[in-house]
Amino acid sequence: MIKVISHKYTVYTFLFLFSFIFNFYYGYRGVLPIDSFLIFDSGYFVLNGKYPFRDFWTITGPLLDYIQSIFFYLFNVNWYSYVFHASCLNFLLVLFSYSFFNKLGLKKVYSIIYSVGVSILAYPSIGTPFPDHHAFIFAVISMYFMILAISEKKKYYYFLTTFFLFFSFLSKQTSSFYLLTFFSFILAIYFFSEKKDNVKNIGYFLFGLVIPLSIFLIFLKFTDTPIKSFFVQYILYPYSIGGERILNLNFDFNNTISQFKFIYLSFIPGLIVSFYILIFKKIKVTNNSEVYISAIFFGTILIFLYSQLLTKNQILIFSLIPICCAFSQIIFEKYYKKKYLIYFLMIIFIYSTFKYHIRFNEDKKFMELNGVNINNFVDGSNLDKSFSGLKWITHLYPKNPEDEINLLAESIKVIKSEKSKKIIITDYQFISSITKNKFSTPNKWHDKISVPGKDNKFYEIYKEFFFSKIKNNKIEKIYFVGFYKEIFFLDLLDSKSCIKKRQINDLLKIYDIRGCLL
Repeated sequence: MIKVISHKYTVYTFLFLFSFIFNFYYGYRGVLPIDSFLIFDSGYFVLNGKYPFRDFWTITGPLLDYIQSIFFYLFNVNWYSYVFHASCLNFLLVLFSYSFFNKLGLKKVYSIIYSVGVSILAYPSIGTPFPDHHAFIFAVISMYFMILAISEKKKYYYFLTTFFLFFSFLSKQTSSFYLLTFFSFILAIYFFSEKKDNVKNIGYFLFGLVIPLSIFLIFLKFTDTPIKSFFVQYILYPYSIGGERILNLNFDFNNTISQFKFIYLSFIPGLIVSFYILIFKKIKVTNNSEVYISAIFFGTILIFLYSQLLTKNQILIFSLIPICCAFSQIIFEKYYKKKYLIYFLMIIFIYSTFKYHIRFNEDKKFMELNGVNINNFVDGSNLDKSFSGLKWITHLYPKNPEDEINLLAESIKVIKSEKSKKIIITDYQFISSITKNKFSTPNKWHDKISVPGKDNKFYEIYKEFFFSKIKNNKIEKIYFVGFYKEIFFLDLLDSKSCIKKRQINDLLKIYDIRGCLL
């Protein structure tokens, strides 16, 4: 018994160290301003009593802001605690993946190998907290519990299914709604066919959703966050965008097949064998849990693929390859014991893991650094000691990152020197925390999607929200750090003649709005 326990903990220790350190290394390797710093200042603001929906407009990831504030509280406001957060999520997925593979009967050695693959392809592509990665990880864990609920007949797994699904929803809306609908449909059929403990199982499934939702709503009430603001910013406005994206989705060969080819190659063999077992072995749909398990797994994978198309972002779901390979191998070893199929899966797994590791971790394609010589980096401590060890290089200044650092340092010096009440609008969303600025920008993100345009029905609501934050906080100046970020603000004004503009350097512009009647 001691040897078994010792072995188990040795495996967990290895997986923890590998997944954690691997992500930590790549989290310090290059930055993409609009994505890499997304949660930095918002975590700082939550730490200082500013909250999403109430104090700043956001359409993604409020859960990340709260979690990051905890890491900042524990480890101070620095890059270390920032990457620490993402590394923990990377390990969390690896931990549940290994346990899931084991519980479904996969040998430990294969479970370890595939889990290592998951750790390589999951979070290191960006290395820092990001809504899409969090949402995906929580959704995958939710799928694990959904399958285990049927496989092991344990009621609390139903609770954990919707519990983690809600966490996914609070990270980003994409996929969680589809998965909830899909899981509910499958379970309705399964519960009807089983006719045993249905009420209790349904109750656990619903409680997993109702309890965290209730806690969240109470928290919104406790923090004086209007429920209406939450619904408008996080549900209604994103839904108006999502509807347009669905109508304009491109389902050509390259978009739907070619770019996901290794995901297809990893799960289609398992899908084919599952159909073979179902048809030729004459397993009854109404009384065999294996059918439901396969349906849940393969259906969820297809939902992830569809959700990835909707995001219109760099692909972040390649960690599905080792997960699909593991599941397919479980099916092969159980029903169709052909060694050549397992060899095929291992080839797909090893080749694709290496391929996407090079593309996304080494070349940093997700962060638009492919083609950039990362060895030209500048140590982040040249900007601020909180970024010590960060290999600073962006796609904006690929050949001369020191120029970017110098411009930012000058901008920060100017911001610190001026005592006026100000907000800072930038993709470099760490400047408020470095300058100790107390006023959060009315927007968490400043691209064209994150805020309603003039043709959107929520435009006036957003406009009122934006100017109310400026008026209530008696903001005197707006500091724009970066490129073209003032456009959305100018569009909100009926007249621009009241603004006094100063161009400090290539990055910093100051708008004095004291003469404006907002």
